[in-house]
Amino acid sequence: MGVPALEAYEPESVPACAELLTRAAERKLRLGIIGGGTALGVGNPPEALDAVVVTRRLDRMVEYAPEDQVIVVEAGLTLARLQALARQHGQWLGVDAPLASNATLGGLVAVGAFGPRRARYGSIRELLLGVTLVRADGALARGGGKVVKNVAGFDLPKVVTGSLGTLGLIAEVTLRLHPLPEASVTLRLSKLSAPAVVQAMLALRAAQLEPSSVVALRDADGGFELGVRLEGFSAGVERDARRLAELQLAPAGSVLERLEPEPAASFWQRAESPRTACSLRLRVHALPSQLPEVQAWLAPLLGRLEGARFVWYATLGIGFVAGDPEAHAEVLEPFASARAAAVAAGGALLVDAAPHALRPELDAWGPVPSAFAIMRELKQRFDPERRLNPGRFVGGL
Repeated sequence: MGVPALEAYEPESVPACAELLTRAAERKLRLGIIGGGTALGVGNPPEALDAVVVTRRLDRMVEYAPEDQVIVVEAGLTLARLQALARQHGQWLGVDAPLASNATLGGLVAVGAFGPRRARYGSIRELLLGVTLVRADGALARGGGKVVKNVAGFDLPKVVTGSLGTLGLIAEVTLRLHPLPEASVTLRLSKLSAPAVVQAMLALRAAQLEPSSVVALRDADGGFELGVRLEGFSAGVERDARRLAELQLAPAGSVLERLEPEPAASFWQRAESPRTACSLRLRVHALPSQLPEVQAWLAPLLGRLEGARFVWYATLGIGFVAGDPEAHAEVLEPFASARAAAVAAGGALLVDAAPHALRPELDAWGPVPSAFAIMRELKQRFDPERRLNPGRFVGGL
């Protein structure tokens, strides 16, 4: 988180979490909450911390009903372990967030995690049925799932998703699972321009094909590779793969190919790297059709980064930029210009990670959203003393 803390705690149960936060409230301690530590750069550094609470020992499966495709786990369980448990019953959680071996379920909820398969399954927000939250005063709050009434009228699962630990400690989560796909096929188009990526995306939509992922990865020449992943029952996947090939998506000079499993895995690993590699990592939001404009906004910034990478979730309008600044001061102006252009177009440019020297110069969020008054009221209701990750969220909440 970039802020020193004097004490660290690793509670081993939900009651222990409640007791710990009760004692912390009595001592007026400012707490940082950490899961697997895979997204500590998201948001601004907390203003100050007296202690951190690490949830990785909360790693038990509480309840699993395969026939209902619902699982309840403690928040410190990693995504990889949950997938292994579900796989035994032919199921999985449709959130392909990076760093699954370390990312905890509570942490994924706290950051509102998603991967390229969000196009099919949604983000963790859509798959979160219920949550147990330890409030700043140590009291337990439960919402969603099998609970008849939410706490104080709030839809608690939706409220805490993406809140970065500023409203409470996520202790347990209830999640909706899906059947494992019977087959998976990746088709790749190479040497595409940004407008060609948009046209390919529109053609897929017009043909009513429903790929689980459509991702454009910037190549060394400034063009794009476009990966289209089809998943589901074998017969349906093969039918859709044939239909996709018949759409003639590849313009002159580009190539459409069906990838074997190993090259397909390599493509998706490379597409994930802008979310995990390099010291500066940014996230851009825009309309899916705005990729040419996004590319223009980012070009000066990408030119100032060593090992610059850019991946675009073509059906979602979300992109990830990564690289290592050649000189920290030189990225400030192109970053500010790119953010201003994104905001003017109704989008956003967010900071997911940055070198320590750059952190004071880069606000992670940019302009506060129109819903900021509601966010501030929620913070007041859940953490009136501002002791949980103070200052990390939008607008210094």
